[in-house]
Amino acid sequence: MTYPPSPLDLDSPLVAAYCRKTAGSAKLAERARDVFPSGITHDARYIEPHGIYVTQADGSHKWDVDGNEYIDYSGGHGALLLGHNHPVVTAAVQEQLCKGTHYGAGHELEIEWGEMIQEMVPCAERVRLTNTGTETTMLAFRLARAFTRRSKILRVLGHFHGWHDYASNGFISHFDGSPARGVPDGAADAVLLTPVNDLAAATQLVKGRDDIAAIILEATGSTWGQVPTSQAFVEGLRELASKQGIILIFDEVISGFRCTPGGAQQALGVTPDLATFGKIVSGGLTGAAVAGRKDILDVLDFRLAAQAGTEKVFHMGTFNAAPTTAAAGIAALKLVRDTGVGQQAIDYGERLIDALNSMFAEQSVSWIAYGTYGGFHIFLNPDGISTTRQRIEAAEYSHETLKAPAPASLRMKLRIGALLHGIDIQGWPGASVSAVHTDADLNRTVEALSQTIDLLREEGELE
Repeated sequence: MTYPPSPLDLDSPLVAAYCRKTAGSAKLAERARDVFPSGITHDARYIEPHGIYVTQADGSHKWDVDGNEYIDYSGGHGALLLGHNHPVVTAAVQEQLCKGTHYGAGHELEIEWGEMIQEMVPCAERVRLTNTGTETTMLAFRLARAFTRRSKILRVLGHFHGWHDYASNGFISHFDGSPARGVPDGAADAVLLTPVNDLAAATQLVKGRDDIAAIILEATGSTWGQVPTSQAFVEGLRELASKQGIILIFDEVISGFRCTPGGAQQALGVTPDLATFGKIVSGGLTGAAVAGRKDILDVLDFRLAAQAGTEKVFHMGTFNAAPTTAAAGIAALKLVRDTGVGQQAIDYGERLIDALNSMFAEQSVSWIAYGTYGGFHIFLNPDGISTTRQRIEAAEYSHETLKAPAPASLRMKLRIGALLHGIDIQGWPGASVSAVHTDADLNRTVEALSQTIDLLREEGELE
């Protein structure tokens, strides 16, 4: 079929150079467009004129079909705190593969995996193992509604909780609460939205209502902390939820086991009633978990439901706690618990942010690098405001300010310019870092982004 041309100017020297370097990926992208919408299997992998196609990865690097090497900041969309092919995790999975990948029955590894989550996470009196972050928030919402016998969920604008109907508005669009395309009105009506770091607004929304089952937020802020949450806001929501009999849910799919071995709740000293985990919890394989108060997760319990004469909350999942995933999760969590890998990633992120800001100053651009807990962001500052990394991280700015859209061509050219120079970052722009990124990676990253800025200037994207 004929596919619409790329919205980027293919005659641009930067774009043309990228296309020459990634000719093999371009051919695969063309083939993929006849199979997948936009030729991709995850919206975050959308790149114009095409993304890269990877053949192998190791540590902090990966290689594409054209033989190009990249410093990888995608990190399995944040799942690979330990980098690619960590020998301990790989050995655990290989050993289990020979014993079976799916028993359709209980096994000791799932117990050990759950016990490790209980040991490490402050709120984890009970655990339910699932497969994806989206599944965990769906289940957490159901648990909260069943336990409280209330119907509505209060979410924070811009915070991401998966792609399901109850999480689809107020993240990248539909900030007025209207349903996203394909979502029933009833699902959107069951969700309330409140601005980040505005405790007064959240309190006003809750005031006088008795139908709110849960408040959910990304405790460190939306998109890896691109819009940071303040300590006061998190503490205030904890107090508000407790007073109103509302379940407080931390979405720790990103922050879990990255901020500290016990996640954001340990780092912030605020314990939620429920927490959702994905990515790191399963060592880079497909796996996730809901953890929290025993009395809430008891609504899943057959015996307790029968004893109380209540309906048990239904939950299944073909691949829940698959043996290979459990083996990877146990191996990864032991490393997080015992070796300080999380702090290594955080320390690398701090050094990278400092180095990027020094380079931005030398390049005379108003961009600002910032981030916490092993993630970094580049504020492209389209309105040229005068600020600092410290003020951004102190949560002085709104979602609207920090996510103010820079020109689409600038953002896309920045991303493919980074790829052209051997760096794979995410499109917002920013990324997670791993415990295995090196000082050589750092220096190369800064150099690559500096070279990209030079090209962007030549193309008239920057002054």
